Amino acid sequence: EEPPHTGRLALYLLGLQATCPPLSPHRSLVTWLKYYLEEEWTGEGQRGHPITSYYQYGLGVLALCVHRKRVRDQVVRQLLTAQHHRRLGHGDNTVDTEAVVALAFTCLERRRLVGTELAAKLRLAAHEASRNMAKAQGPDGVIGNIYSTPWALQVFLATGECQTEPAFGQAMAALLENLEAFGTAATMAQVLPVLHGHSYLDIASWHCGEEPDTLTPLDMEPLPEVPGNKMVQLVVECPLPWCYDLQLYDRLVPVPAAASLLDVLRAAAVLDPREFRFHTQDTPQGPFLTQVLGLEARQEKRNYWQILSAPNTPLQMGIAEYRPPDGATLILRLSEW
Repeated sequence: EEPPHTGRLALYLLGLQATCPPLSPHRSLVTWLKYYLEEEWTGEGQRGHPITSYYQYGLGVLALCVHRKRVRDQVVRQLLTAQHHRRLGHGDNTVDTEAVVALAFTCLERRRLVGTELAAKLRLAAHEASRNMAKAQGPDGVIGNIYSTPWALQVFLATGECQTEPAFGQAMAALLENLEAFGTAATMAQVLPVLHGHSYLDIASWHCGEEPDTLTPLDMEPLPEVPGNKMVQLVVECPLPWCYDLQLYDRLVPVPAAASLLDVLRAAAVLDPREFRFHTQDTPQGPFLTQVLGLEARQEKRNYWQILSAPNTPLQMGIAEYRPPDGATLILRLSEW
């Protein structure tokens, strides 16, 4: 069966609410989101985790709250229990997920969509998440990774800790230094509210009648041409339990100097059509690597294709945005999340 589109529908409804639409067109979509959350909750009870992920699960609760719709206490308590037992994820993914969950908790408590006792627990959990955001900050000011940082900043803003938490100013400075990383509509949607001192919670109190129509077309300038070529070492790794041979592919790939990682993958497929093949999936964040050498990363197996710059530095940008330097070694590694 196809998994529920919880996260995608939640983001769509958040964006729809921000555009101040008439009430009628999206009521059925809200009903579908409530249905998806019930499906997720059933999956959590049977498998020990949602059918999709806690990130999508949290986004669903947040979107319904912004639309001022109640969800069952059991659905909310599942998220609360997962956070308490630190089951929200691993590595940088934890920052994104815990931030989304904290925003959902703060929204439910602020909009009084839960009882007094549960609201008090959600308030404590949101502030705990805020402290975890600060602990996850690196020496460069980034929290998790550059794409997780806007989510963490939204938590500081939503909980009111942006005035007292030193990590807020450091993370904002890091964000301003890396704005070129936010080149897709989805990543821009995460960073723009923060740059204006807002979080997604503010969508719920938007005064639509006061909003002038100020949208204007944006003329995108093409990237400057970079002359010459470069060589990129492309390595594919598949550790146990999925494979017996750790290194499945290792090849020097010549590409134009301005080539992105996606261009490198395409060039490798042309060079070695029998040895190298890959597939991507289009997402709001851009193309996402789903299959390499016939090995597919699957939601139910809880694995994904991690991209690293040798020896062990995770990639901070999407495959279509990242432009590896000449002589770089890039590793595609099937990993567990």
